[in-house]
Amino acid sequence: MRILIAEDEKKIAEFIRRGLKEEGYAADAVHNGPDALRLAEENPYDLLLLDVMLPGLDGVEVCRRLRGGGFSAPIMMLTARDRVEDKVKGLDSGANDYLTKPFAFEELLARVRALLRPRPAGEAAVLKAGRLELDLPAHKARLDGKPLELSAKEFSLLEYLVRNKGRAVTRTMIAEHVWDINFDSGTNVIDVYINYLRRKLEKGGAGGMIATVRGKGYRLSE
Repeated sequence: MRILIAEDEKKIAEFIRRGLKEEGYAADAVHNGPDALRLAEENPYDLLLLDVMLPGLDGVEVCRRLRGGGFSAPIMMLTARDRVEDKVKGLDSGANDYLTKPFAFEELLARVRALLRPRPAGEAAVLKAGRLELDLPAHKARLDGKPLELSAKEFSLLEYLVRNKGRAVTRTMIAEHVWDINFDSGTNVIDVYINYLRRKLEKGGAGGMIATVRGKGYRLSE
């Protein structure tokens, strides 16, 4: 999952970015409204954490413009303003949630997980692909009901493959959703992590689940 943090206080932005990275999310940070608008329009983010008091263009206006342009990913407002009318204004602009500063990082993570849960009707918070199960809220994987020990980045990569099971995904598509804006496309990092996952699946007798699609990328089958 890839998240954009738009926060004018650089120390806070970096604190959030590092914390999300430790949880396995790919996170980019910007510090003004115009940059937030541009990056959100140019990249396939799964969630936007948007400070209200951004220079250049405030968060409410950024949110309004993104929604007007068809941006459909969840948006969480971050602000020191705690008046009811401010919250209503933010939510009415198109935000899905509103978190008041200062906040505990554990609460931020809980709200992030809630906003990123599968939303189609009837879809559970556990993703399944054949013998494989991913518990999204708990950030845990199971193969044949047994725990599959994964690093945070391995879990994120496997989650993306499971969400696209049966479909060939390119390295570019993987990079856009699992790594951040600083990803070096000239490296073989994605292939390395694919091999990590294959070895761990193979130990459970499911080594053939991730196939290489020649000239395309990878596909996870059930």
